Order: sequence, then C-alpha cells, then structure tokens
Amino acid sequence: MSFRHFLRSAIKTSRITSSSKFALSSARSTLFATSNGDWNHRPFCSDSNSSTSVSEKSTTASASSYYHLSGGPSHMRAAVFWEPGKPLTFEDFHMPRPKANEVLIKTKACGVCHSDLHVMKGELPFASPCVVGHEITGEVVEHGQLTDSKIIERYPVGSHVVGAFIMPCGSCFFCSKGQDDLCEAFFAYNRAKGTLYDGETRLFLRNSGKPVYMYSMGGLAEYCVVPAHALAVLPNTLPYTESAILGCAVFTAYGAMAHAAEVRPGDAIAVIGIGGVGSSCLQIARAFGASEIIAVDVQDEKLQKAKMFGATHCVNALKEDAVKRIKDITGGMGVDVAVEALGKPQTFLQCVQSVRDGGKAVMIGLTLSGAKGEVDINHLVRRQIKVIGSYGARARQDLPKLIKLAESGIFNLTAAVSRTCKFEEAGQAYKDLDQGAISGRCVVEIM
Repeated sequence: MSFRHFLRSAIKTSRITSSSKFALSSARSTLFATSNGDWNHRPFCSDSNSSTSVSEKSTTASASSYYHLSGGPSHMRAAVFWEPGKPLTFEDFHMPRPKANEVLIKTKACGVCHSDLHVMKGELPFASPCVVGHEITGEVVEHGQLTDSKIIERYPVGSHVVGAFIMPCGSCFFCSKGQDDLCEAFFAYNRAKGTLYDGETRLFLRNSGKPVYMYSMGGLAEYCVVPAHALAVLPNTLPYTESAILGCAVFTAYGAMAHAAEVRPGDAIAVIGIGGVGSSCLQIARAFGASEIIAVDVQDEKLQKAKMFGATHCVNALKEDAVKRIKDITGGMGVDVAVEALGKPQTFLQCVQSVRDGGKAVMIGLTLSGAKGEVDINHLVRRQIKVIGSYGARARQDLPKLIKLAESGIFNLTAAVSRTCKFEEAGQAYKDLDQGAISGRCVVEIM
C-alpha cells in the first residue's frame, strides 16, 4: 500500500490508534529516507535546524511511547543515577518501546564496569538522570515497528542475545567502512546526549513521565532497548550471567589486541592494570599466541589470578620499578605491545616506556575528563614508538568471534567473573569496585 492510500484509509475510518499514529509517523520517515538519495550520508540532519532540546523532544514524545508489552507487563524497574555523590535508586518506568531496527530485550545480566563508575563519580560528563549499565545479556521480546525483516529473522522473539556497549548505527561514514567502533551516531547521540539515534531516550519514569537518559542501552534495568546492529545471538550452551562480560570487558580487550595492537604469534605483551578489562587482555593475548605475557598491577591477589589468564610473568609496581622489570624480562628490549588499562597519567607513561623501539603503546583506560598524559617527544620520534588509543571492538564483525572463543573454551568466562550479585545489590557493587574490592568482573543478575 502506498503512503497516500494508507493516509486516505486512516482518515476515512477515523480510528487511528496510538500504534497507527506511530506507524504513520514511521512510514512518513521511511518514505522520506528512501526517497532522498543521500540520507545515509547525513545521519544527523534531522536535528540540525531544530531549536527543541533533547529533553523537550523526549518529554513530548513520551506520551506515545507508553505501551503494554504483548502478553507482559506495562512497566519495569531500573537503577537510576541522579548526580555525583548520590546513590543509585530503583525506580518504576514505563515499558521502553523499541523503534525501527531496534530490539526490546528482557535483561538477564549486566556487568559492573569502571566506565559506569566514572560517570557516577562525575569524572566523565554525561546526561543525568540516567540508567547506567552497558554490558548485557538477555532475551528478545519485541521488535520495533518497521524493523527490517532480516533483523527479525536473525533475532526472533525468544532468542538469547548479548549486547555490545558500542552500538553501531550501521549507516554512517565509519560504519559503512566497517569501523563500527568509531560510529558517528553512537558518539554524537548516545555518548553526547544519552539518547538513541533519533535524539530521544526510550526511558520515561512511570510516576511523572519525565525522561531518563541511557548510557549505551541503559542495561541496569529489567528491560532495555538495543539497536539491532549491537547484538549477537548467544548460543544456549553459554550462560547468561558470565556471558554479559563479552559486551564490554572482552569486547574492549579484543579491540585493543586485534585492531589497535594487531598482536601476532610470538609477540611479547605487557598489560598494566589487571581488572576486568586487563585480565581479558591477558586471555586474548594468549589466544593470539603471544610468547611472553607480563601482568602489571599493585595488588598481589590480582597478579596471582593473572597467571590463570595466561600471564607468564607478574610485576607488582609498588614493590619494583615496572618499566625496568619489563625490560629485564625481555632482555633489555621492551615488549612489542604494552596495554594501559587503568587510565592514569603515571601508567600512561609506564606504558610508553615499556615498549621496544618500533613498538606499540595501546591506551584503553578511561580517566578523569581532560586528564593529560606526558611522553618524551624525542624518544617517541627517534625510536618510532606508536601510541594508539582504542575504545572497543566492532560489534558486527567481532562480537560473534568472541562468542565462539567463549563457546570453544579458549576464553574462560567463568574464571573472568569473580563475583555475582542480585539486582538490588548493584549500588553496593559499584562502591566495592571504587574501593578496589573487586578483583575481576562483577555481574549483576537481573533474571
């Protein structure tokens, strides 16, 4: 049916329901998108001339966003971050509604990550109030209207899925080149505004209808909306809880090792900071055939566990000069690749100083917004040292690979998850993470 016939029919019957209005609006958007040849090259043009703020747009849109899940509830609970210094609170929300090419997930598990903690401490600017949590597994319960049929076939209702924290739009300049980790829409909308790619959040408080923003998909919730390109099917052989870390801790480590460092068999690797991401780097380095894998931390407990993940040498940076020890282990050369997984100026410098001539220093640790790292410029220039930033992997290419690594046992998910907790205990888990009391990765079970 053409758009004109659809409109005429809707007016004639005088029975346009809220879902019909949504379909009508979506049809108009789709018609415009498909009739404009350069639409995919201008992913943000719809907001460029608008004077309406994201908050105003989200509040206006909220009335048509409330709906009952077919055969299920009309509302859910989520953990809300309000402002630095205040604890997470659990609030009731209207059921989030997926739009075209988005999927509604019943969340089963969500990892506890330092990136969330940086937001909660005010070290990384982000829209608030928001729902944090960006490392999830769950079950598909609904698809947005006008979702591509191939997406519905790939993720039918009932599918087990894992979600990546970098949620590619699939059509921007970088996504079209396969560089999902640099997706323009993700950084311009989600990280800059706390919304999805129409400039609107999917989260609205039940008591007031006010919008709450989304850090990635806002995973510390009973349900969450995820753009389909950020998902991969989780086989029934893998558990929901432990598999949640595939979407960030393992995802970040793989991006650093495969794309930034381009690790080769026989390479010597040093990982500075053995938390959830750092320990995943050790496992990925081992899987890639690294010969020497040096773990650096200040806690003996973490270093002891590092041996389980593939570390051939351990260095306690409180007890000895980490750079000197790395050079000693490698016969004075330094490592082919050093990875910084803490986000501190001191470890940034250690990372650069630990690599051999022509080596790569890969930075993956986030830190206080605006923090600076210093390097010796002459050493960098004369010895051809490469300093590379890496935020994560590429969801469409890499997430299925990580699932296969876990399914085959090459990546040990069980060993990587050091603690689990109930949904109501999420706030305490972040406090413990901040105090260094979690040695690996903690996962919140929401089932």
